[in-house]
This record gives sequence, structure tokens and C-alpha cells, in this order.
Amino acid sequence: MRSSTPVASHRSTNDQEHPVPDGPSGGWADPYGEPDGQRPGRRGRGRKRTRRFKNLRRLVKAGIAVAVALAFLVLGDRFAVLFAERKTEDQLQKSLHLEAAPQVEIDGFPFLTQVLDKRIDTAHVTVPDLAADRVSLARVHATAHDVRLDGDLPSHLRGGTVHSVDGDVLLSFEDLDRELGASQVKFGKLGRDAIKAEGQVPVGGQRLGLHAEARIGRSGDRGVSTDISRMRLDIGDVAVFRPGRGGGLRLTPKAARAVAEQRDKVRAMLAVPVIAERAGIDRAQIRDAMRSESALERLTGTPGFVGKLMKVNLFDVVADQPDLPAKLGVDPKLMGAVRGVTEPQLADQLNLSFELPKTPGDIRIQRITVERDGIRAHLSGGALPFGDTSKARAAGGR
Repeated sequence: MRSSTPVASHRSTNDQEHPVPDGPSGGWADPYGEPDGQRPGRRGRGRKRTRRFKNLRRLVKAGIAVAVALAFLVLGDRFAVLFAERKTEDQLQKSLHLEAAPQVEIDGFPFLTQVLDKRIDTAHVTVPDLAADRVSLARVHATAHDVRLDGDLPSHLRGGTVHSVDGDVLLSFEDLDRELGASQVKFGKLGRDAIKAEGQVPVGGQRLGLHAEARIGRSGDRGVSTDISRMRLDIGDVAVFRPGRGGGLRLTPKAARAVAEQRDKVRAMLAVPVIAERAGIDRAQIRDAMRSESALERLTGTPGFVGKLMKVNLFDVVADQPDLPAKLGVDPKLMGAVRGVTEPQLADQLNLSFELPKTPGDIRIQRITVERDGIRAHLSGGALPFGDTSKARAAGGR
């Protein structure tokens, strides 16, 4: 009879060499009594993942809270900027006596720190449609640097002082056409410092073509001057009137050629003694031309004869030949009206000189340029008070 002890020992040895599934559902038995997949190592890793997920959620929530807080701070700062811009616009409108409120844009972020410091680094100011003498300035743009503010900020802005400013003033050709030319004269660029004027002006009940040039320059520190020259009035395609010294009424090239081809008109002109003197035609040639058709043909066919006719001032002819202008196609009544037009009168209609409006502080014109859209004056200056501060300084200066 065999003993049971050796059998048990043998079975244990086999179990170690060939383990037998002994756990629930046929799984491997866990010596710690835990089901398969729930051993301590795996459970620790799961807890770590849970903690990391919770930490991530906390970070996301904190980030969202910070972003919302920053958004409200930025929004509040921008609202403060808008409020300050509107207050500054009101103060400038009152200080400069402007009809329209200017547009103010304040640079820099955050704005509230600038306000608490009572100092703004940079601000842009645009003033539309500013009256200046006979004309209106289409736009005044300025950039203010180092603006010092006065008042119980940020709730109350009393005024301030602009330490330095630079900008420009635009006098547009469109405004010049409307205000000076009455839609009949158009202004345009001729050069860097010159403009041209072309259109029509009423003279003697008729509209005559106008052509003029003008040089634009600086007049003192605050003014723009206009030096108008080379003015002329066109009487159709018959004659050209130039006012002033050395001017007069003369035939156009087309009219002079037409006269040269008509013998009766040529003889009518040659019959006036002053024509020989003005045109530089030899008196002997005139006598022969008055007597002989062939001599007249030779005279009118000589090179330069048309140019000589164009030198004749028709005002000099009227005294001896009152009916000659009518034969040449010029209305005698219109000649009288044109003769009464003086150079200053015509220049005054085209004068666009202006002076900058008086403002507190020291604003000066540095240079002037003519551009495609108008005349631009470049400005600079400083010590420009606005708001109640400007009133207080004005009162102190009296």
C-alpha cells in the first residue's frame, strides 16, 4: 500500500512545471486574490492617468478664466480709449472753434496706464473742412506726440497740452473749383510748385476761355501765397487777350492765316500806319502792296508774314479803323469790355492764397508741395494747449 504524501509532493511539482488554470472563468489564479487585469501595477497606472486628466481640466479652466479676464480688461481699456477720444474731440472743437468735430485716434496699449500717468504717447487728429480765408481746407491731419493731460483722470478730462505736433493741410483742387471757379474754372497740377487754371469767365456778356499759371509758395510761417502769371483770355479762335504790361489783343495763328489769304482784310490792316511799326513791315513794301496785286501777293506769301500780323495789337488799330475788328470777326463791344479787364482783377478771381486759422500754441508751415489732388502744406509745431487749459493760458496772457 502506497503512501499519499509522495503523491501530493509529485502533484505540487507538476503544478509548478505546468500551471493549471484555477481562477474564475478559466483565468489564471491571482495569488493576491485579485481578478485578472486588476493587479496593483495596472491599478496604479490608472490612478495616475486620472490625476493627470483632472490636472489638465484644472489648467484648461484656469486658462479660460485668464482669457476671459484679459478679454474684459482689453474691452474695458478700449472703451476707455473711445471715451477719451470723444472727450478730446469735444475739447478740440471748443478750443479751435471748429464747425465740425475732429476725429481723434489714440495709440498705445494699455491705455489706462497712460491715463493714470496723465500722458499719452501718440494721438492722431483729423479736422475735416476747415475754413481758411476765401477757401476751405479739405483736410487737416496732425500727429500729436507727448500729450500731457489735466483733470481728475480717468473720470474727468479738463484739457491738456501737446508737446509737439506734425502734420499737413490739404487744399483740394475740387474745393478750389467749387469755391473760386464756380464750376467754370478747373485747377490742376502743373509742377511741384505750380498749378494751372483753365475754364471760362464772363466778360461783356460772353464767356471767354481762361488760361493761367500760378506759382505756389509760403507766405511767412502761417500763409500760402499765389503768384499768378501768363494769364490770357481767348475770344473764340479769333483773338487772344493778355492783360497787364506788354499785353493786348492779338490775332490767333488761325485768324492771322485767314487774314493773310483775304486781300481786302490785309489792305485794311496795312492802311493803318501803326501796323507797319508794330509788325515790323517795311513801309515801301506796304505802299507797293496797296497798289499792286502781285506785290501784295509777294508780301503775304513771304515767310513770317503771319507772325508779323500776330504782333499787331488790335487795340491800336481801333482808333484809326473802328470797323476793322468787326471785319476780323471781333465784336467791338466785346473789345471794349475786354480792354477794361485788368491784370489784378483777373488775378483776384484766381487767387487762392490763404492763412492758417489762428490757434493756441506755435504751429508753422514748413514747406508746400503741389500734388495731383491739391496743394499740401506741411506743418510742425508744439506747445498746443486744448480744453480748459487753453482758456486758462489765454486768460493769463492778457
